[in-house]
Amino acid sequence: MERKYKHLSLEERCSIARLQEDGKSIRQIAAIMDRSTSTISREINRNSSRQQGYRPGYAHEQSQARRWTGSRLERDEKLRGSVIEKLTLGWSPEQVSGFLRQSPQSIRISHESIYRFIYAQIARTKDYRWRYFLPRGKSKRGFRGRRGGSPAKTIRNRISIHQRSPEVDNRNILGHWEADLILFAKYGQAILAIHERASRLLVLHRQPNKAADPVSNHLIGMLESLPKPLRKSITFDNGTEFASHYKLANELDMKTYFCDPHAPWQKGGIENAIGRMRKILPR
Repeated sequence: MERKYKHLSLEERCSIARLQEDGKSIRQIAAIMDRSTSTISREINRNSSRQQGYRPGYAHEQSQARRWTGSRLERDEKLRGSVIEKLTLGWSPEQVSGFLRQSPQSIRISHESIYRFIYAQIARTKDYRWRYFLPRGKSKRGFRGRRGGSPAKTIRNRISIHQRSPEVDNRNILGHWEADLILFAKYGQAILAIHERASRLLVLHRQPNKAADPVSNHLIGMLESLPKPLRKSITFDNGTEFASHYKLANELDMKTYFCDPHAPWQKGGIENAIGRMRKILPR
């Protein structure tokens, strides 16, 4: 029966080093470990250092490095060029992945592979300009740290997003909106953004500041011209700029909902849209 070859593990390499120190020959080591003589001989010859001889840790690192051939984008120059070209145009990795999948060549590469490639270049080269290929321009993955508490308890007539109708989640019905402010480094600069979940329509309005009353007044102005079926509900985060949300219920008969504290991702449509807008409206 044919035996299938299996790479040496770190534990086996430790055994080789220990048996070598005990004075065992290559044939004896192979017999004790139930490995072929050629496997043990090749392992010692390939992965020994000139100064210290055979050391299991060093040998294991050498073996892993020899087997690694780089990510697909590092190996395939043509594919890498196609991906970088689309990212330069402002496409997201998800869009690039979907576009390549539907191309005549039907190239399949996941958006996660593209993200990992970009972050690997940042880590390897320390060139943080690579982050500008990504929609949000972040040089590290993960959430930003939280600062202080949440003003959720101070918002009058606040209704949790968990009381929102489940029909909103599937994005099949028009009239459900999300709202947020785009802020900038200079104090007093803000843009009010609303996003319709089903159509992905994004509407922007420049704000004089982030005070609650002007924000609610401009929301009413942006939505009041729409037919009633197109303004069913709107979802906010817990920023104090949306504290006058009840005006929309009074004047437009719209239901208003709020995300959980520190969970703006629950209104992911507008969060993603604003992240894309940062390409042309940097902080």
